[in-house]
Amino acid sequence: MRKIMVFILAATLGLTACDKDDNDAAAQLEIDKEIIENYLSVNQLTAESTASGLYYIIDNQGDGVKPSISSTVTVSYTGKLLDGTVFDSGTASFPLTNVIVGWQEGIPLFNAGGTGQLIIPSCLAYGTQGSGSIPPNTVLIFDIYLISVK
Repeated sequence: MRKIMVFILAATLGLTACDKDDNDAAAQLEIDKEIIENYLSVNQLTAESTASGLYYIIDNQGDGVKPSISSTVTVSYTGKLLDGTVFDSGTASFPLTNVIVGWQEGIPLFNAGGTGQLIIPSCLAYGTQGSGSIPPNTVLIFDIYLISVK
């Protein structure tokens, strides 16, 4: 639970670096996209991407309610670095407004009951600050099971 609180706190610190008109942020996003595309290729995975640079794989869309940014969701998740190192896992309920931008954008791609992965560039995660055991400018992978939406 402590890690999810760090997760929520970091999201409230304005982690929207991908949207800034900052050459460094744009350059980092391009680096992250290359890293993600290489990861997908090496692991023979096919993912969709959004305009912001979020990549996602939907294994099961789910047939329940689709969340919005104002929803409170319950999610079972495992957060990993690209090398497979798990930095957090559990089940938690929270308003989507209180988490990293990658989750704010990615969780609404699933319906309740859905499963898949979010592959999040650093600027939609913890950016240049990092968080705990997550270094700055780190791409993150989350295995997601969206349990419920309120």
